[in-house]
Amino acid sequence: MKHRTFGERVLFNISRFVSFYLVVVLVTTSSVLLFCADMELPEELVRQNAPQTFLWTLGMAAIACGIDALRRHIAVERPLKRIVDALERMGRGELDRRLDMRDFSEIGFREICCGIDRLARELESVETLKTDFISNVSHELKTPLAVMKNYAVLLQDETLPPEQRREYAEAIEGTAIRMAALVSNILKLNKLENQQIFPQVRCFDLGEQLAECLLQFETAWEERELDCSLAEDIQVEADPELLNLVWSNLISNAVKFTDRGGKITVELTADGDWAVVRVTDTGCGMTPETGRHIFEKFYQGDTAHATAGNGLGLALVKRVVDITGGVITVSSTLGKGSTFTVRLERGQHGTDQ
Repeated sequence: MKHRTFGERVLFNISRFVSFYLVVVLVTTSSVLLFCADMELPEELVRQNAPQTFLWTLGMAAIACGIDALRRHIAVERPLKRIVDALERMGRGELDRRLDMRDFSEIGFREICCGIDRLARELESVETLKTDFISNVSHELKTPLAVMKNYAVLLQDETLPPEQRREYAEAIEGTAIRMAALVSNILKLNKLENQQIFPQVRCFDLGEQLAECLLQFETAWEERELDCSLAEDIQVEADPELLNLVWSNLISNAVKFTDRGGKITVELTADGDWAVVRVTDTGCGMTPETGRHIFEKFYQGDTAHATAGNGLGLALVKRVVDITGGVITVSSTLGKGSTFTVRLERGQHGTDQ
């Protein structure tokens, strides 16, 4: 808090006193002129009482100035000092301290305090998220780096057979790919959350985009059954590149949690003004508790498959769907599988069908 210098305080008090003195003089002069307008007072009497009147006005101005200073200290300066101290504590990172509303009698100060407390709670929440985010990122990067380091040490063995050398090299490559995907997802999610990505909206056929996305997982369908049902000519108005992230992550997630011989179903239907996409798998499913947190960053309900992802895919999906103006939900039964449902508003051409 910036304190006034001695000279500033002196000038401030003098200006306040002069202001009160001028007000008292004005009131006194007006009263005398009003009540004595028709009275013929001797000039000598006026001269005799002039010093007393001057001293009286000085005294009244001093009393008024003192009362105002006391009022200002109690009603303004003391609450302001508490508020500034609270802001300074927030600046030092002490976000758990709260202002006591009982210390503030003025409604205006109470509203300011409520705003500061809301800000402190939001900053505390953001600080917690940042700490968790850094912790999670550090863990996610540390684990694959340790794996790569171990395999790199093993590769230095000159007696290692070519088959094992190739196996270790492939393991390093796979770990590097997952690290690259992690960094890419972090950057994308950060840009989306900070509104640094501006959707390039256009009308396109959603069924065609889903079909193209399914082709990217062609090798997975050799080991799993794919049931694909895509309605024709369903148009949506959105950013196709952003939506492609949604389908890639949802299908990749279904493949990840569906063992060989399992079944994955991708459906596209029209429901009035909405296009509805459902991605269903016959994987391990999840508990209701996991379902409530599944769209949170770095949350992984099934640690048995943790090495196949980084817990950012569904958080990215949720953010993209929100930006697009759609809705995503999940229903799941433990041990039987999960269904992710995305609802998007249809384009003008599609709603006319």
